Amino acid sequence: MSLKRFLERVGHLPLRSNDKQWFPKWLKRYESFVASRLKDGSSKQIPVSHQWVLAFLRTIRDAGTPARQRLQALNAIDCYQTHILEGQPVNLSSFRIKLAELAEVEKTPATRRHTPQSRAGGDTVPEGRWVNGNLIDERNVVGNLNERELPIIQQLRKKLRLAGKAWATEKAYVSWIKRFLGFHQLSEIESTTEVHIKEFLSDLAIRGQVATRTQNQAKSAILFLFQNTLGRQLEFLDIATSEKPPRLPVVLNRQELARLSLEFDGRKKLMFLLMYGAGLRHVECRRLRIKDVCLEERTLYVRDGKGGKDRVSVIPEKAKPLLVDQIEKARLQHLEDRGNSIAGVYLPDAIERKYKNANLEFSWYWLFPARELSADPRVRTLRRHHVSESFFATAFKRAVRKCEIRKNAVPHSLRHSFATHLLESGSDIRTVQELLGHKDVKTTMIYIHVMNRPGIAVKSPADSLQEGSDRQ
Repeated sequence: MSLKRFLERVGHLPLRSNDKQWFPKWLKRYESFVASRLKDGSSKQIPVSHQWVLAFLRTIRDAGTPARQRLQALNAIDCYQTHILEGQPVNLSSFRIKLAELAEVEKTPATRRHTPQSRAGGDTVPEGRWVNGNLIDERNVVGNLNERELPIIQQLRKKLRLAGKAWATEKAYVSWIKRFLGFHQLSEIESTTEVHIKEFLSDLAIRGQVATRTQNQAKSAILFLFQNTLGRQLEFLDIATSEKPPRLPVVLNRQELARLSLEFDGRKKLMFLLMYGAGLRHVECRRLRIKDVCLEERTLYVRDGKGGKDRVSVIPEKAKPLLVDQIEKARLQHLEDRGNSIAGVYLPDAIERKYKNANLEFSWYWLFPARELSADPRVRTLRRHHVSESFFATAFKRAVRKCEIRKNAVPHSLRHSFATHLLESGSDIRTVQELLGHKDVKTTMIYIHVMNRPGIAVKSPADSLQEGSDRQ
């Protein structure tokens, strides 16, 4: 019997302990349901089809089973057909997505719901989604979608925006999915399997020779598409991984930095001082808001940095006069925007819901606002964003070339120099770790390998050669 084979194998499958416990129970219940309705109960396999699964889900729904448990029952049936039944598995992703939405709705207390409820196999779905007991209109969160793109790409963008992903993440994920479809010359994603994914990711490592983090980003994009957008659970992906030795960071010495600082003025000089003097990443510097600068306490707050973490850094004394001047310029720009009825600055979705009209307040205004207005790529609203990446990067590249610095320096090299010079001056590595926002001190320790530690003088053995001393 196929059920017996499943029960024997379920303990060896890569499942959570809770699923290993409940999958056999749900499958036995599904088998009993099907057997009671089959005229011929002699079948050795439990049939799986859209009609049987839908009827079973409706039956346990009417018995009072909550959506999260119905979702687990569905996953048990899907696991059974994947590992036991032969042939192409039935695509149950539409059921999985619906049940996941219902499970989210059921988390909200009934007294705080104000729209009709949906039920699996059932009736109506709310126009929005429930977040902390509040109904959020998805159309406002998702914004505009390009109807000329593939439906799967539009669906992916919608899920990314509902998940609160950054615009840069959305662009990267969409790019990887388009590349994945082009690699296999596919027009539909439903026909892909784990084999297609393994081939693509292994090709990136073997033929493309991409960096490990590049391959990981591609893998994350594909996993998000299948698990969050299509509702398909993937097996363990045994792929060839990129293995490139870690590279030492490019660090500028103090003389080079002094020469570079003379090439900047105004806003660019301030950005230079903040990235080197506070260890900011380029994007963190561009995204600074007025409220993140505390001149009295000489502290700088970095919000939603890499990994979604916040941290505090120090304001260089040399940057204070420039900061005062830049804040005043930003204030004048803010007043001009308000006078011209320009839409407020961009805020993350959750903050915009929590703090009404905060996008119009000066405290949320950019420290480095762009000179020109631009259209928000998601909602097409014309507003003022912060300066672009090229604003400082182009000037930095030009300054490196003018100063005849032969190192492959980029704006991020200023952050590397900040960490290295702190360690050289005797700062504790844990303090440097906190200022940089590193999760693991091992990440910070790489700067030990590039620092010039005082008191350690190594003389090359070549300097002790006495050429010509043995000549007659």
